[in-house]
Amino acid sequence: MAPSLLSRALPSTSRALVRAPPRTVVHQRRHNSDLSAKLNAVAAKARVVKTLPDFSMANKVAVITGAARGLGYEFCRAFVQSGCTSLAIVDLKEDEAEHAGQELIKAACADSEMEPSDYRIVGIGCDVSSELSVQQAFRRVMDTYGRVDSVVASAGIVENYSAFDYPFDRIKRLYDINVHGAFFTAREAARNMIPQGGGSIVLVGSMSANIVNIPQPQTPYNAAKAAVKHMAASLAVEWAKKGVRVNTLSPGYMLTKLTRTILAHDQELKKTWESLTPMGRMGEPEDLAGAIVFLASDASRFMTGSEVRVDGGYCVI
Repeated sequence: MAPSLLSRALPSTSRALVRAPPRTVVHQRRHNSDLSAKLNAVAAKARVVKTLPDFSMANKVAVITGAARGLGYEFCRAFVQSGCTSLAIVDLKEDEAEHAGQELIKAACADSEMEPSDYRIVGIGCDVSSELSVQQAFRRVMDTYGRVDSVVASAGIVENYSAFDYPFDRIKRLYDINVHGAFFTAREAARNMIPQGGGSIVLVGSMSANIVNIPQPQTPYNAAKAAVKHMAASLAVEWAKKGVRVNTLSPGYMLTKLTRTILAHDQELKKTWESLTPMGRMGEPEDLAGAIVFLASDASRFMTGSEVRVDGGYCVI
């Protein structure tokens, strides 16, 4: 029977069933669209209101070294975005540290209910390779805030020389900043944290503590970062019962402003690093935000002597 005759032969209710699917599809699409819009609205509201309290940096006094630029500055941004309003930016040049603080406050107050007067962000000049300079910096922190809760030792340098050509004065400088500077920072942090009941210290290491980077030669840097990693583990055990936690954050290849400038003149090196990284790309500085807040906040309160690698999978192959 022809379709048209079949349609006329069916009762009216049957004809309604035949025509129903198109309307059902339209109705279902509309329902899905409405449901999706509702879920998006709920998710947006939940992101603002519902955040695990342990990740908050509110009411914590934080100190970050090497923080006027690079990864240190990104750590500062992450803390401020997580509610930190009391922050000491420590760097070699105090004017640059102060400028970084002003930029952070300006960004934090844009499109928010916060006002500049809500923040106590100070810039402190300090040469981390000098024990006396680090002691003076922490004295200023305590004079300003009266306590210190989270400290990140981020100051560091990297240079590429072959082992035979590496000048001794450059090796000594690298160790003074990367290793001794991390130790001085951690020690002064702990001295001030223990009387108040504890705190969190994060030493910024590198995936280079675990692997040998190629193709660039950087033996002293790799060894220095391995020292920092083991230093953190050793201090963690020494201070564990005193309430001071010490962990290591080890980034992989990160696209900081300095790195971008270097790689702009060496695209082949960039391709090499990306090809060796399972995720096929270099990290953005923001990729470290969650990890640094986790380590510095109460969210990691039962974690000490550990290393968190953020390297796109570089070290697992």
